[in-house]
Amino acid sequence: MLKVQRVPVDDIYVPAARRKTLHPETVRHLAEDIVDNGMKTPIQVRHDGKRYVLVEGLHRLEAAKWLGEQAIDAYLVQARKH
Repeated sequence: MLKVQRVPVDDIYVPAARRKTLHPETVRHLAEDIVDNGMKTPIQVRHDGKRYVLVEGLHRLEAAKWLGEQAIDAYLVQARKH
């Protein structure tokens, strides 16, 4: 079973290919939903030895940054490099 942990948003690296899929309007709507209902699903990250690399949850991560959050709930997963 995966365990949720708090990860500093500044310590999460977003691969360039993943960044291209970002939709600002989606981030804004998601941020509004997070304010009203909280973060429902943690993002997924893998640790490459020195930093966390985003696996899933780009819009949730960006919404948290937009809201000024310093840390975000995340699952630490084993995943292949993109």
